[in-house]
Amino acid sequence: MDWNFIAEYMPMYIQAAWTTLALAFWGILLSLIIGLFCSLTLYFKIPVLKRVTTVYVELSRNTPLLVQLFFLYFGLPKIGILISSQSCAIIGLAFLGGSYMSEALRSGLESVEKGQVEAAQSIGLSQSQITRHVILPQAVSVSVPPLCANVIFLIKETSVFSVVALADLMYVAKDLIGLYYKTDEALLLLVLSYLAILLPVSIAASILERRLRYAGFGN
Repeated sequence: MDWNFIAEYMPMYIQAAWTTLALAFWGILLSLIIGLFCSLTLYFKIPVLKRVTTVYVELSRNTPLLVQLFFLYFGLPKIGILISSQSCAIIGLAFLGGSYMSEALRSGLESVEKGQVEAAQSIGLSQSQITRHVILPQAVSVSVPPLCANVIFLIKETSVFSVVALADLMYVAKDLIGLYYKTDEALLLLVLSYLAILLPVSIAASILERRLRYAGFGN
């Protein structure tokens, strides 16, 4: 193991890790917004939007992120639509993640007892007030475990961003292996980088789930 090589190129991995985190942040944020919209559409059975959402969820969940990125980065330019590497990564991650977030939130929405909705209606709350103050708070608390699992899953999926020429962690590792043939060192740095990103997220998710359980949510 060449420790001098590891020390010399560690800053490249740190920079790539920040790039990966930034792209993951925006992709996951957009996926949560998309997932919330889709889950509400399916929950309230809005006629036309429900069909569109169902098609989107099935398409997103049954196509790999790699294929989606190829379509965005290499396919769309064929019809004159040019998208930057960063935008492709964020859009692709949001497109994939939105369907998973939608399913997680939909299960939370369906767990809310109808008696609580009927009680809210009986005291004169509007549908929007019931959704904001009765349905969503309970649904989100129940959905926290699968949402956290999806966040970790989506961060792992960023490993394919290198196919659209993004200098993320995987891109740096492959580049160094190709240039210097330092496979063990490059892969060790790659594993440690993803561990440094994912371990705190996993610990934070476990703490959040435990606190919600102790507070009486999600039961």
